[in-house]
Amino acid sequence: MRILEQKHLALLEEAERRGVVSVDNLRACFELLALAGAIDRDCAARLAPHRLSEGKFVLLFLLHGQADGLFPHELAERAGVTRATITGLLDGLERDGFIARRSGLEDRRKIAVVLTDLGQKTARALFDEHAAWVATLFAGFTSGERDMLNGFLQRIWSNLGAGWEPDVSDVHP
Repeated sequence: MRILEQKHLALLEEAERRGVVSVDNLRACFELLALAGAIDRDCAARLAPHRLSEGKFVLLFLLHGQADGLFPHELAERAGVTRATITGLLDGLERDGFIARRSGLEDRRKIAVVLTDLGQKTARALFDEHAAWVATLFAGFTSGERDMLNGFLQRIWSNLGAGWEPDVSDVHP
């Protein structure tokens, strides 16, 4: 089911009214955005019963299997978030019993973050559950179709970074 947001429908209608040549490209972009949003919302809904956001979910997996834990700055770097963001995520995970902060053995000023038993159990269970859910998104795709999709997505990424400038021939006056 392809459901576009009202703002995208309005933009498509206006583009058609103005005679924009690339309306099909606009529609494809809006459909891709709608799909990404739907996946994001579904992911959030699946994590919510576990008191997790996507950011917290990522941290559980970064910490899983790290017996000595990781330092907050390492987590921030690996997760691609700021140190300020990591502090808020860790505060929430600690409040909900998923992690503990431990003083370092060599330098007590350094705090290592480790998973609690609840954090280990949750990470293990959610990894399998999440992987199975992601697999269902591509159910029925052949290996070749997935490769083709990846190729199309790579072309879009390339076009995004190509510094494209509008061509006046794309719009009819």
